[in-house]
Amino acid sequence: MARRRYLVAYDIRDPKRLRDVHSRMKRFGYPLQYSVFVCDLDPIEKVTLREVIGRTMNQREDSVVLIDLGDPHSRGVECFEFMGVAPPLPRSGPTIV
Repeated sequence: MARRRYLVAYDIRDPKRLRDVHSRMKRFGYPLQYSVFVCDLDPIEKVTLREVIGRTMNQREDSVVLIDLGDPHSRGVECFEFMGVAPPLPRSGPTIV
């Protein structure tokens, strides 16, 4: 299955849920900033991410956004522009544990 690169950002209102979401997000991608991840996912991994994070967050208080950046080897790299220190972007998808 073809992978797509997603930028995932979240606003979690409760500190415990925030730590839980951050910990779970590490299974799916690479942190750019504390609440922003780059995830290279196939369709099944994307569904799994949505299920795991959906169970962890509070649907009435918290917010998570998944932005499709395209193919990880083309636009998924080219669409990033950094100011200051640029974190390294992943070159391949994560291993789902």
